[in-house]
Amino acid sequence: MNIKDQVQKMDAIVAQGAIVDAVKEFFADSANTSDYGNGGTTGKQEMIAKMEGFAGSIAKVNEITHHNSIVDDNLSASEFTFDFDMKDGSKIYWHEIIKRKWNTEGKVIHEEYFNAE
Repeated sequence: MNIKDQVQKMDAIVAQGAIVDAVKEFFADSANTSDYGNGGTTGKQEMIAKMEGFAGSIAKVNEITHHNSIVDDNLSASEFTFDFDMKDGSKIYWHEIIKRKWNTEGKVIHEEYFNAE
């Protein structure tokens, strides 16, 4: 499986705001996540539920910018900026690096988020 192609496809979906779809298509069933806020998920279904809840709390997507990605063997890092207005009146502005570890089937087995600010 060509990991570089998978990264490009996944990042394109994320950049369109279809984050839940990206998880459904590209995560392995046993994938786990961790982030700089000390949160995380275990398993694809938990991540889907988390992303569905998050996406449902967005009032307006102001902008999602994919800056660049790098791939080395089965590891990738993608830089994004996310700018959202939330239904509760708050605003989210994240500039982050998303590090992914991929399996030989081209599925994400671990995803970790780093604050790039």
